[in-house]
Amino acid sequence: MPRPAILHTCQESIGYCFQDVALLKLALHHASSANHRRESNERMEFLGDAVLGLIVCQALYERLPDALEGDMTKIKSAVVSRRACARVAQRLRLTEGLVLGQGMDNGELLPSSLAAGTLEAVIAAIYLDGGLEAARQFVLRHMEDELNAAIASQHQFNFKSHLQQWAQRHANATPFYELLDEKGPDHAKCFEVAVAVGGRQFPSAWGPNKKEAEQKAARLALITVGELPEGPFEETATC
Repeated sequence: MPRPAILHTCQESIGYCFQDVALLKLALHHASSANHRRESNERMEFLGDAVLGLIVCQALYERLPDALEGDMTKIKSAVVSRRACARVAQRLRLTEGLVLGQGMDNGELLPSSLAAGTLEAVIAAIYLDGGLEAARQFVLRHMEDELNAAIASQHQFNFKSHLQQWAQRHANATPFYELLDEKGPDHAKCFEVAVAVGGRQFPSAWGPNKKEAEQKAARLALITVGELPEGPFEETATC
């Protein structure tokens, strides 16, 4: 089992002090060093994976009120991926305290899947020790960068979602889209839309349908407030 000094260092690194340190010991006990797999951290990995998924899903549900299920699923998959979890585990140096079997060491050559599993086991240990809120605080504190990066990557061209987040952060308001004008025959109409945030109206934009016009208007708003650089934007259709 991990030495007391290692357990102390681990708790300092993750920013959580266990009431039951035995839970952390088990989370750092790899199957290669256990007499039986039930005595390893594998069951904790299973639980931690579920707890992590719940926390990330709730965070996305709250932060992206306009996102569809498919969008949120893609972002969640990126945040809870083995690669992302391994990066967080490595930043927290979790594998340095991992108890491994003979022939394995805690160096940099450890597979990323092992690091990711260690993070999931630690999340489960925190959940069992302090409840869901303690686990939520840990996950959101240490995986915030992964969460933000995944949101930015998936929604880099979803300007309405981007503007929604900006408006909530900086104006405590919700963007309001207004149809200003439309032109053209029924089979080839164009629509002019403007967006306002907290009473501030931004430049309007035209699109071949209301949805695309709203996206373009949101993009112009984001450029105006400095959230996006001015530059070319590949439009799917024009008026």
